Amino acid sequence: MTCLQKFLRDETGATAIEYGLIAAGIAVAIIAVVQGLGTKLTSTFTSVQGALK
Repeated sequence: MTCLQKFLRDETGATAIEYGLIAAGIAVAIIAVVQGLGTKLTSTFTSVQGALK
């Protein structure tokens, strides 16, 4: 019985899950920024290419 109570009070796995969720959130934010920046860079290079022709 004490082994079960000790298992239920153990929160070390919860910390790892929280860090995983934070890392996933940061990854999603980075992907969104890179996609937005990539679109802007593509339009800029297209504009420069048109000006050089």
